[in-house]
Amino acid sequence: MEKGGWVCIMANRYRGGMYVGVTADAIRRVYQHREGQGSQHVRDFDKRRLVYVERHATIEGAIAREKLVKKWRREWKFALIEADNPEWDDLWEQWFAPEAPQK
Repeated sequence: MEKGGWVCIMANRYRGGMYVGVTADAIRRVYQHREGQGSQHVRDFDKRRLVYVERHATIEGAIAREKLVKKWRREWKFALIEADNPEWDDLWEQWFAPEAPQK
């Protein structure tokens, strides 16, 4: 995988609870969340659906974007997600599943 960073939004359902995170290895991190090995917050609130992914050339750029998005109102986050994913589909298969670690 190329160097850089990713901003990912995980959710538990359509327009439900969201988790905004940043990582340098999106495949590994999203896989961890989906398998219940990610953050405690994702586990506690079952936010395992990948609904938004944003690639950045640098990890610093991704961190800055994550901090900005975390401060946004829920409605703004909804608009961000729905611009690319209006149905809040789980994007795991589309983005990362073929490269995911095997159990």
